[in-house]
Amino acid sequence: MRLLIRLLTALLGLIIAVGGAWLAVECAWAMIRPASGGLIIAPGAVVTALNDITWQATPVRLTAGGLVLLGLVLLALVARSGDKDVRLHDPAPEVTVTTDSRSLARLVSHQVRDQDGVAGAAVTAGGKRVKVKATPRYADSGDLRGRLTETAERAVQDLPLRRTPKVLVSVGNAKER
Repeated sequence: MRLLIRLLTALLGLIIAVGGAWLAVECAWAMIRPASGGLIIAPGAVVTALNDITWQATPVRLTAGGLVLLGLVLLALVARSGDKDVRLHDPAPEVTVTTDSRSLARLVSHQVRDQDGVAGAAVTAGGKRVKVKATPRYADSGDLRGRLTETAERAVQDLPLRRTPKVLVSVGNAKER
């Protein structure tokens, strides 16, 4: 989700930058050669084209509807993309305690990596789910997945979370040296 928002933001910024640069070039060209119509598009042609379009025209209505729909989609994406905090039990009614998903993932990751036979682990966490992708140190990992599931679940259950997230553990192929 963050990647999509970053791409949309970069694209929108690029469009605005190109539009601003184009406007600056056209203004500079009009100051240098006021008698010419324009460098890329003559202002008279734009005025003539816009005079022929009415507010009741179908292309205007379709463009307006498309822009409203695009705006609503972007608002929905932004609303869903916020940094989601993981709520903990509050020690008092006037105190709210939260942690971020990175801290939760880091805690589980440290405990998983401390297990025997683990070469590395990548952990992503949220309020609903904790995903662990572990790489075993040796080809014969035995019951590594079971041990890591137990370790990750214990790490999550030791925290005073309001809602215990589901723990998913996967073990990849060993990278023997």
